[in-house]
Amino acid sequence: MDQLLDSKLDQETPQYSDYASFGQRLVAAIIDGVIMYVVQMIIFAVFGLSLIGKTNTYEDGIPTSFWLAYLVLICAQVAYFVVLESSEKQATFGKQAMSIVVTDMNGNRITPLNALGRYFAKIPSGLILGIGYFMQPFTQKKQALHDMIAGTLVYKSVK
Repeated sequence: MDQLLDSKLDQETPQYSDYASFGQRLVAAIIDGVIMYVVQMIIFAVFGLSLIGKTNTYEDGIPTSFWLAYLVLICAQVAYFVVLESSEKQATFGKQAMSIVVTDMNGNRITPLNALGRYFAKIPSGLILGIGYFMQPFTQKKQALHDMIAGTLVYKSVK
């Protein structure tokens, strides 16, 4: 009985080979960016807006449907990152493609609240020419600024 329990614990223990490289994280971000661009096109199409080839001109300024579509887009983007990074897979589709996962400082799965904090911590990472992202290769644990703020690590997965 003890052997069965021990083997089950070994299977569930997260295993990571090393911190994710800047290149892996960049490619994952590009994949996620493409996915979110497709989502954006779908949302804007549903609201009858177009960002390609034509401009919607209105005498009274930007239409309400644009702002509503933009709000839906922001909610979709937040949900994408929060749900997937706090899920059992611990990664967005881009991160999954690159075999990297987001963990807390102990290598465990992050909570949805922690994932939400990590998402919004990307704002200061992008300020001042993205230095918060570009510092990642130079830190001891390969953390970008938003990882430091949220208390997260990004690992290469060996699962």
